[in-house]
Parts: sequence; C-alpha cells; structure tokens
Amino acid sequence: MSIAPARAAFFDVDETLITCKSMACVLARYWGRGDVAARRLATARASLQRQIRDGVPREQVNRSFFRFLAGSHLDDLETSGREWYERARAGGLLHTPVHEALRRHRDAGDLVVLVSGAFSACLDPLAREVGADLVVCTVPEVTSQGVLTGELSGPPMIGEAKAEAAVRIMKAFGVAAEECYAYADDESDLPLLRSVGHPVLVGDGPISAPLSETASWSWLPGPAPVAPPVAPAGPPASARPAPAPAPRAA
Repeated sequence: MSIAPARAAFFDVDETLITCKSMACVLARYWGRGDVAARRLATARASLQRQIRDGVPREQVNRSFFRFLAGSHLDDLETSGREWYERARAGGLLHTPVHEALRRHRDAGDLVVLVSGAFSACLDPLAREVGADLVVCTVPEVTSQGVLTGELSGPPMIGEAKAEAAVRIMKAFGVAAEECYAYADDESDLPLLRSVGHPVLVGDGPISAPLSETASWSWLPGPAPVAPPVAPAGPPASARPAPAPAPRAA
C-alpha cells in the first residue's frame, strides 16, 4: 500500500479469494480425526445447511457457527488455522483469477482489504501471505482466559455490515468510493458490491440484483466446487479436549 492510497480493493474470502469455506475447514482441523469428529462435523454441517435452506438470514447462520465453538480456546483455534492453511495452500487454496487481481491492486499501491464473515484463526495466515493491509472480520467473544463464549463481539461481518465497514474504511483513508473495487460471490455480498464504483462478481452465485444493474459489473470465474471438509488424517492441533457441539439452533 502506498502512504496515501488513491483506491481501495475489498475482497470477500470464502469461495472468492480462496476455493473453500475456511471456517468449516478450520473446524475440521480443530476437531481432529476419527468417527467421533466426523459425526460432529456432520451434525454441525447439517444444522447450518438446514438453516440456509429454511431461509434463515446469513447473519444468524454465522452466529450459529460460533456457538459450536463455545468453550474452545482461541490459541488452539489459531494453531489449527495455521496448520490448515499450511496444508491447504499447497493444494490450490487460492483462487487464481481473484488472487491475481489482488496482486495487481497491491502492486499498484491500492489499499487491500479482506472482508469476511470468518474470524482471525481462518484469515490471519491468508492475510500475511497475500499481503493484505487490513482484515475486517467477525470477532468472537472471548473471556479473559482466552475461551470463546459462543457469542460475538459486535455484529457478524455479513451483508450490510460488510458495506458499512467498507464505507468507514474509504472515509478513513480519504478514497472515493467510485474509484474503489469489491470482489465477492454471494447474495449476501450485494451491499458490499454496491458500495463501490467497480463491483466484480465472482462466479455464478445466486444474485437477486436486476440484470440492468449487474450488466455493467465486471465478472471473474468462480472456483470449481470442492468436497466438504473431512477430519484430517493427522492428530488435531489442540491438546485440550474440544467441546461437544451446542444443540442450540439459530
């Protein structure tokens, strides 16, 4: 980033900058291997997918994910995140067309911002590798002992929250919205895409915006579908027992 960037570029992460859903992958790494872990992952996945099918707002689905982590230690999750990233980065984790766009923005001196509903354990290794200037994400509530409560500190970084964060950043750095870019793939990212002058739609996700609006947007191909994460072959990162998933629904 230059000292006084003229533009900002905002990047959604899951299935935009990377080819998978990072929180599911980190959860699989954290919970470890074996039949018990597989059942827990299946339970969590089924609960979240059911909410999405039932039309539960994505912000609430995001909150529900973090309830599965109640009682977990943040440092253990961060270790799992680093281990997951090191394994995944060698297997095509970065989505090439979007990563190349990020590199062009970075080389041009633009402010590069990752904006994601995921949390630091998923995003910090990625941000370091791609050279992002800022990371704006969901922040889990953590006790003074470093344990997640299952709730959040602030709103989920989903939907309108992404657009509001982008607007705050553009104002803080004195960059004009009409000169800025956003890259995203999901229906819930429409507010972010609409907050800038150069929206870039990634893939063919469900977008309710009218064609009269999106016809002028740029487009990049989305990543190829990947299989849902399974428990890793190696032992989990955490030496502490991971908590059982919370039965609470959204």
